[in-house]
Amino acid sequence: MRAFITGANRGLGLELTRQYLERGDQVFAASRHPAEATDLQQLRQQYADRLVLVSLDVTDDASIAAAVLAVSAATDALDVLINNAGVYPHAGSGDAHQRLGQLTHADAIEAMQVNAIGPLLVSQALLPLLRAGRKGRILSMSSGQGSLTWKATGDPYHYSASKAALNMYMRSLAAEIGNQGLISVIVDPGWMRTGMGGDAATQEPADSARGIIRLAEQLHAEENGSFVTWQGQPVPW
Repeated sequence: MRAFITGANRGLGLELTRQYLERGDQVFAASRHPAEATDLQQLRQQYADRLVLVSLDVTDDASIAAAVLAVSAATDALDVLINNAGVYPHAGSGDAHQRLGQLTHADAIEAMQVNAIGPLLVSQALLPLLRAGRKGRILSMSSGQGSLTWKATGDPYHYSASKAALNMYMRSLAAEIGNQGLISVIVDPGWMRTGMGGDAATQEPADSARGIIRLAEQLHAEENGSFVTWQGQPVPW
């Protein structure tokens, strides 16, 4: 298995990287500053033959192109792309919510670029490598906050909207790549105890990562374009 993971330097991305490596797979772990990613650097010492650290800013076209070149120099195909990189904009100093009265253009644009547009463009750039892989799959990390059906609060405005946009982008992508032997699904990884999820979250990243890896292996063509939990259960749009 050859997996490309964005936002691999911490939280769920780091745990996915660790678990894929422990299985014996090859991992391309992407982050904005891999030289400063202490945990990834430690993993590379242990799995130097199977872990490639890739510099990637999902909001920058040149960075995406450079990342594709770096991967292409090491492999001729990918089997799995996990779009995990994400951001939860802060609407004010010390305030982790995006409430009415505190909304700004800058926070909205950041959320859309990182959470929605970036994953689409990374997927687009890696499609040739995924087509060359074994049943190429794209799993994009969304959120229950991106469900219009479940939305019952105001905040977080930008985060929720960006995840809903991601869902539409990846559903659109699925419609185009399904006849190419590829699968694109959107995944709600759950509320995890990470830097983004906070200490009050209900589950560990290791549990979500384990479920996501299992989900990736079990995907079938008829599931292309679906929105599911990390356990494979349908999430309402």
